[in-house]
Amino acid sequence: MERKKIIQHNYFKLILIAALIGAISCLLAFSLKHFTEYLEHSIFTAAAGISNMLFIVLPTIGITAIYFLRKYLFQNRKNKGITEIYKTLDLRKEHLPFFKIPSHYLNGFLTVIFGGSTGVEVSTVVATATIGNMGYKREFSAKIYKTELVCAGVTAGVAVLFASPLAGWLFAMEVIARKLNKSLAISCTASAVVAAVFIYFFDHSSLLSFAIGEWHWQALPFFILLGLLGGTLSVYFTLLVTRIKSLFAKIQNNFIRVNMGALVVGTMIMFYPALYGDSYHGLETILDAAVSEESISLMLLLMLALLKPLAASLTLGAGGDGGVFAPGIVAGAFLGLLFSAVCNQYFGTHLVPLNFALVGAAATLSSAIFAPLTALVLVCNLVPNGYQLLIPVTVGCFTSKFFSQKLLPYNAYTYDFYKMSKAG
Repeated sequence: MERKKIIQHNYFKLILIAALIGAISCLLAFSLKHFTEYLEHSIFTAAAGISNMLFIVLPTIGITAIYFLRKYLFQNRKNKGITEIYKTLDLRKEHLPFFKIPSHYLNGFLTVIFGGSTGVEVSTVVATATIGNMGYKREFSAKIYKTELVCAGVTAGVAVLFASPLAGWLFAMEVIARKLNKSLAISCTASAVVAAVFIYFFDHSSLLSFAIGEWHWQALPFFILLGLLGGTLSVYFTLLVTRIKSLFAKIQNNFIRVNMGALVVGTMIMFYPALYGDSYHGLETILDAAVSEESISLMLLLMLALLKPLAASLTLGAGGDGGVFAPGIVAGAFLGLLFSAVCNQYFGTHLVPLNFALVGAAATLSSAIFAPLTALVLVCNLVPNGYQLLIPVTVGCFTSKFFSQKLLPYNAYTYDFYKMSKAG
């Protein structure tokens, strides 16, 4: 009986601290999301109004600023993305130091507002995980709950970014914890409840404003095929990220490393402005044209689907902060639009472009982060009535995930960690 009371008391403390960590993480994610969104749009609009040539230098400004911040403010301590979380969870004595919060916050912000072709999702994930780690180090709960508190922070952060507490909960389980038990469910649920309340009052709008129409069972083979293509695209992205990061790591001259990647990204943006920043604005513009049944160049869609992963990889190689989250969603959506346009134009089908854009986004994200349930829920929340596509999105997510497993055993999140652990 006494042992049961102790366990209940520990669970009660866990719920309280997880809720507190969730609240703090909500504020961090909300501020980073909206500050970035506002300035990204403002700088992009100002530059486009003057000359597209300005896009060439903007990513250099952001990544150079990150370099100097790292050198002088953060004492040359580097950020390594989600692999930092894996390391601190797998090696119990390792901790995420406090500087990871301002470092990832500022680096993600500067990367995206100046056009670096990633998103703030990974920056948010590591910063909120650090908030959870700080709660653990303060010993507000039993010393066995490190993973639980780290995941509580991540749950709230992802939930606010995509206005979906369930997506945050699933991401914490599938990608961060990589397991499920009672204490994890308790901590992440407490954080998700806090996030749900926060989202309800402050930020419940969907990322995209389009409404989903009906879909037909006859289109199911096309969704399966798109899932296979999404898995292939994610493997292409994975290989680009790992190879380009490895290539840039060999460049000793910091000036060359930063400017080589940033200037190439800037040049790509000059020709394809939709690649700017997280590219959600570019995706919305092209989706609007597709929904309005305007003619969209197949070559444009092909280039955007292939260049978004390349631009993201170059941004990360040059020293920008981010990951595969936003690029995976955007590249996959462009792939889905391309697939539906080719089928409609050359094979006489009547596929709905918006439906295939969302399934393409889910399929590519699913295999990029190796988390089909997270991708399913997250993409269904991108539009107000996205769950009407629940079956096609599910098919796309799992087809892509299993196919990419056959092509490449390690996804973009775990591959770097695998190499790091092998290297000691």
